[in-house]
Amino acid sequence: MSNSSVDIVLIGGGVMSATLASMLQIVRPSWSIAMYERAESVATESSGEWNNAGTGHAGLCELNYTPPQPDGSVSTTKALAVNAQFQESLGYWSHLVQAGILPEPGAFIRSVPHISYVTGDKDVDFLRARYEALHRDFAYRSMVYSEDRDVLTEWAPLMFQGRSGDAPVAMTRAIAGTDVNFGELTRQLVTSAANSGLDLFTRHEVTDLQKTATGWRVTVKNLTDGTTSQVDTRFVFVGAGGAAILLLQKSGIAEAKGYGGFPVSGQFFRCTNPELIAQHDAKVYGQPQLNAPPMSMPHLDTRVVNGEQVLLFGPFAGFEPRFLKAGSLFDLFKSIKPNNLKTYLSVAKDEFGLTTYLIKQVMLSHTAEMDVLRDFLPEAQDSDWQLHKAGMRVQTLKPGPNGRGKLEFGTEVVTAADGSIAGLLGASPGASTAVSIMLQILERCFPDVDLADSLGDIFTQRLTGAAPSENDRLAHEDVIRDVLGLEGYGSAI
Repeated sequence: MSNSSVDIVLIGGGVMSATLASMLQIVRPSWSIAMYERAESVATESSGEWNNAGTGHAGLCELNYTPPQPDGSVSTTKALAVNAQFQESLGYWSHLVQAGILPEPGAFIRSVPHISYVTGDKDVDFLRARYEALHRDFAYRSMVYSEDRDVLTEWAPLMFQGRSGDAPVAMTRAIAGTDVNFGELTRQLVTSAANSGLDLFTRHEVTDLQKTATGWRVTVKNLTDGTTSQVDTRFVFVGAGGAAILLLQKSGIAEAKGYGGFPVSGQFFRCTNPELIAQHDAKVYGQPQLNAPPMSMPHLDTRVVNGEQVLLFGPFAGFEPRFLKAGSLFDLFKSIKPNNLKTYLSVAKDEFGLTTYLIKQVMLSHTAEMDVLRDFLPEAQDSDWQLHKAGMRVQTLKPGPNGRGKLEFGTEVVTAADGSIAGLLGASPGASTAVSIMLQILERCFPDVDLADSLGDIFTQRLTGAAPSENDRLAHEDVIRDVLGLEGYGSAI
């Protein structure tokens, strides 16, 4: 068995590892970095363009980020936080474009309006209250609201073809929205990192993690020839998507004890009719069904993949015990340990509604799935839509202070007390907030690194505490608009 050493080991070739690699090469360009990916190329799981549940999450149209309150108001805390995180992503990507690290921004991001869509008196009242609570905020100033069907038809013409009746309907529309191809973004980040010294090992699977006096000994299996090697490193990032929980368990760190994962699979309808695709250019999000997880919000989603505009609708949730799309049917069972059994059992009891929802989703017939689509597109024809299997989303099961588990929707960073290892668990909003999450890992795990010195010009407010004026924010947005080519962003609003 061969042995080597490296400063940093990144497990997984997704957008999280790629983002962290780019940051580390900025703050410590002399450090050696190795990335291990079990697939034949990077970005094949949740970062892949056909595997994302949603793209460009900025809190503009996702209704579950603004839950209604008992007094009739709407909480905006989550939406504003997600938006702020996405603004950090835009600022960072803009910097990388200017630095030549992301050479083709037009291949991974473009402007696409984000629309919220509701029907019925109750939901129309909710959307109106949501709009009133958000649109005065600087980041939401592009948002407009309407109940006028003529206006709504202009915004989403395909959705109003054949729509009869006089049921209340309303939408908000934000032209500051974007479509992000995280697969392409990941590939550009990894290519540039490799050109700057990162060692990329595809078809290599990390099988074990052992603590050492100076860091970690990482056991790696070459899936091409079956050989095994060990790598000593001072820091490990576990960015292995749904499989991260299994590797964190192997590390034995106390901070990972009690954690578990609940896998949710998904399918989309993909439109095969070019005439329909050409008539829709927006991301339209509706209300989630009762007990649905966040990544299951129904949406009619325009994306660009390999330069081609595509149209998706979904997702339809389901259940598989795999933690990765290319994972094992035994993943869920392997994750159940004596230290997290209570977490699993208490969540199973407390989240019966989610279990019921997933069973109903699995049992949906093709006709029933088409009926869900027809709530968005009344004239949808079976012949124009094909089912496509998306990636896995592993929801975090987190131990609570009373020993009971809690199902966490969102992302969760788990780090060892000494900062020598960090892992990322969870799902939505995921990739859209990768920059913010990786900054958090740098802050936790590398306290001796002066981030303000190397990244302060990019993340001024977060790292220096300097609050920008409105003119500063406008100027910053204009730079992002021009560098990333986002015609619906900045002073264009």
